[in-house]
Amino acid sequence: MELLRVAVFLGLCLGACCCQAVVLSDSAGLGRGFDGIGGLSGGGATSRLLVNYAEPYRSQILDFLFKPNFGASLHILKVEIGGDAQTTDGTEPSHMHYENDENYFRGYEWWLMREAKKRNPNITLIGLPWAFPGWVGHGKSWPYDFPDITAAYVVKWILGAKQYHDLDIHYVGIWNERNFDSKYIKVLRNALDKVGLTGVGIIAADGDWSIADSLNADPHLSECVEVVGAHYPGTTTVKEALQTQKKLWSSEDYSSVNDEVGGGCWARILNQNYVNGFMTATISWNLVSSYYEDLPFGRDGLMTAEEPWSGHYEVAPPIWITAHTTQFTQPGWSYLQTVGHLAQGGTYVALTDRRGSLTVVIETMTHDHSVCIRPPLPPFNVTSQNATFQLKGSFASIKELQVWRSQFNFKTKKPSFFQKLTSLTLVDGSFTLSVAEDEVYTLTTVTSGQKGSYPGSPPSARFPKQYKDNFDVRNPPFSEAPNFADQTGVFEYYLNLTDPGAHSFTLRQVLTERPITWAADADQTISVIGDHQWQNVTVSCDVFMESVKTGGVFIAARVDKGGQCVRSAQGVFFWVFADGTYKVTNDLADLVEDQTGAMASYCWFSSSCPQLDRLSWQTDSLGPGRTAGTP
Repeated sequence: MELLRVAVFLGLCLGACCCQAVVLSDSAGLGRGFDGIGGLSGGGATSRLLVNYAEPYRSQILDFLFKPNFGASLHILKVEIGGDAQTTDGTEPSHMHYENDENYFRGYEWWLMREAKKRNPNITLIGLPWAFPGWVGHGKSWPYDFPDITAAYVVKWILGAKQYHDLDIHYVGIWNERNFDSKYIKVLRNALDKVGLTGVGIIAADGDWSIADSLNADPHLSECVEVVGAHYPGTTTVKEALQTQKKLWSSEDYSSVNDEVGGGCWARILNQNYVNGFMTATISWNLVSSYYEDLPFGRDGLMTAEEPWSGHYEVAPPIWITAHTTQFTQPGWSYLQTVGHLAQGGTYVALTDRRGSLTVVIETMTHDHSVCIRPPLPPFNVTSQNATFQLKGSFASIKELQVWRSQFNFKTKKPSFFQKLTSLTLVDGSFTLSVAEDEVYTLTTVTSGQKGSYPGSPPSARFPKQYKDNFDVRNPPFSEAPNFADQTGVFEYYLNLTDPGAHSFTLRQVLTERPITWAADADQTISVIGDHQWQNVTVSCDVFMESVKTGGVFIAARVDKGGQCVRSAQGVFFWVFADGTYKVTNDLADLVEDQTGAMASYCWFSSSCPQLDRLSWQTDSLGPGRTAGTP
């Protein structure tokens, strides 16, 4: 019935000037080229739990993200070039832990890019470092002192993507949200060109717009950079960036909880990044919330998939808001020059493939229902209105438009996302649309749109109360064990050939040198697993300390922080050292000792007793926390 009501209203308004008409025309030329909408996996470890989902749920999640004409149908996938360091919600392993070490199967970003390309062969792939292995800086926490080494490290990642995974990387960045170095950018461009990667564009500098001044002042630097990328620009750019005549991207944006307000944030910025700032691509941090929710920025993805043990996932509002643009446009389309703000608030954009297709996206998100996590949103007003559009130029002959609508319905709390309405018949190229507050419309000549669906995912469940892993996997599909989320250091499957017995298959912490960090990594290596709400916990594990004099291990529970805040975490920490001593503290800094002692009856590791013994620890009736430590 509602579809009929809308169709009738639209018909009654045809040909009648309900308000001043907005002209959509290509007669005076077109605007900037459209580069796409994307998601970011990394920065860091934001897709960590996704790989552990069983089929068919893992493929279903990937379909909602990447499959054309199904869900978000993303045009762009941006991934972290792992650097062995904490980069928000965890560490991602490097392809080169050390200078003479190369492994292009570590981590899960290779797999994710392959899966994305499998669904959309034309997807744009981007790599960006957040951190670097320590050897790149030769002992200094700075990647620019030896630009040739850093450039070679990044180029090898791009070459490895092609050689081992048949992945063509289209763009590469400099150093996420950190200072850029003009010399390094030039060295990187030269290194790419020398090995035939002339088609790989450089995005700079994945922070603010300040690199624009350097680009305008240095023609050589300008030649090296293809895209000026800014993070969380608040839908605005600066004149210096426009003067570069480069592509302008919001190369990281959104970063908001994926509820209805988060969906409203995403709807507003997808339109207004171009209307206000001429940005032709917008990339969401993050792609999918697939990390323990109690880590920083929980549920800040386009959808949520944080329970591989249950198979449960949630297709959140941002997925369908994305579809309003991505299912009816493609990179290579162009914006019309006729884009802008509606009279009573809200915005519209129009895009064309230059071959007669037209897509118009309208959003009327109100202030309080479209606030993003950053930056602060200045006040503005939006009210219900009738918006009349007049098609001219090559679009004047269009007779019919497909109509898709999302209504947030904050008052009734009964949202309706990405619903196909009755098609709209135009009279003399004109139509009028009645738009209420907090709505998104797509009107398009493209007929292939679809709201994909699968049977509901399994019910949500907490992490299993009883869990064990002996790491006995002969050919592991990934380098990391399921459900372990590294926070500092890198833990990998390791075949211990020196022990043919029960400890042949192990999980080993492989770093011995502090990386060039992005966040405040802890001094200790840490991996987390389990449920943050656990209260009474018994943990048992076998440990082997390879460093006789300085080795140690801890297990912790009731830990109050993780991710980029892990260094200041407090909880209950049980430490055991290679010399047989132990202690219990309430933080990682060893500021407060509750108990110390010796464990002479245990032979943890020494030159005379190279064996593993069982470490068992139990806590009762303490505050909530998370199990963590060095397995």
